[in-house]
Amino acid sequence: MGIRKKTSKTPPVLSHEFIIQNHADIVSCLAMLFLLGLMFEITAKAAVMFVTLQYNVTIPVEGTPEGEPVSLYHYGIKDAATVFFYMLVAIILHAVIQEYVLDKINRRMHFSKTKHSKFNESGQLSAFYFFSCIWGASIIVSENYFSDPTSLWKGYPHTYFPFQMKFFYVSQLAYWFHAFPELYFQKTKKEDIPRQLVYIGLYIFHITGAYVLNLTHLGLVLLVLHYSVEFLFHISRLFYFSNEKYQKGFTLWAVLFVLGRLLTLILSVLTVGFGLTRAENQVLDINTGNFNILAIRISVLASICITQAFMMWKFINFQLRRWREHLSPQPSQKKRTVTSKGKKGKENGVNGTVTSNGADSPRSRKEKHS
Repeated sequence: MGIRKKTSKTPPVLSHEFIIQNHADIVSCLAMLFLLGLMFEITAKAAVMFVTLQYNVTIPVEGTPEGEPVSLYHYGIKDAATVFFYMLVAIILHAVIQEYVLDKINRRMHFSKTKHSKFNESGQLSAFYFFSCIWGASIIVSENYFSDPTSLWKGYPHTYFPFQMKFFYVSQLAYWFHAFPELYFQKTKKEDIPRQLVYIGLYIFHITGAYVLNLTHLGLVLLVLHYSVEFLFHISRLFYFSNEKYQKGFTLWAVLFVLGRLLTLILSVLTVGFGLTRAENQVLDINTGNFNILAIRISVLASICITQAFMMWKFINFQLRRWREHLSPQPSQKKRTVTSKGKKGKENGVNGTVTSNGADSPRSRKEKHS
């Protein structure tokens, strides 16, 4: 993410610089059009499809007093419109956090361009991860996934889910889709774009897969687990930028990262490899949302295992690079060693540091000899 330079000149309307500087206002106006559409009967039906969640059904649930009906949701093609609207909301919130929080901190800390970019990235992601962890954990507690782990696969397919569950998945997809235009709005460097596209694509692929294949219970638990570890990394990086002596957070993150990958594999194998394998209905039925067949189960496990292996490979390379940098001598130490060897241990200076006079002394002795 590049640094925004404020200039006195107003860029031409609809130019790249104009759109980048005013993208939050432009997107706000676009989102306002959908909200205004709710006020008129002609446009209300179309606007509702964007603003509110679709595909709600009323189902009588056993165990409730007198079979009290409960409003549940399922997914469909209209969810794409809802995801688009909340993608606009995510862009607006991104700009608000950037302008009123991160930019103010950047002005006080006077970061370099590299640290400025990483600070903005960690600031945005730490806020998102924290909010998602709290929201996802509250759903897990309310649905009793902790007290009954078999609910991850029991009753599959999980075709119908409560409002909070559907809104959570719609919001997750909206946030990660909003990351694509943010690459343009934040002037991301060309060399950083491939890395950004890879992890954005992985998030969208796995969240969409859990949503479409009706594996929402497992997907929710794995997302909260993954987000909690990522939140620790980015909040540790924020503290590191404010004080480079802060390293304990990265050590704790390294341990939890490995445990998170291991726990992700265990839950995935337990749910897909054992729980769904023992289910009675193992016939592909798109109408009822049942995807519990051998080919899909293998594809799901393969996708999760490959992603976890890829993350561990990146993690190991990152740790090895840090280890090499820690072991390699500093540039000042290298210069001091080379200078001391050239002078055969005869240093001229204070506390072992060579002064300019000492460096020039060999030439003066040569001129005197001639």
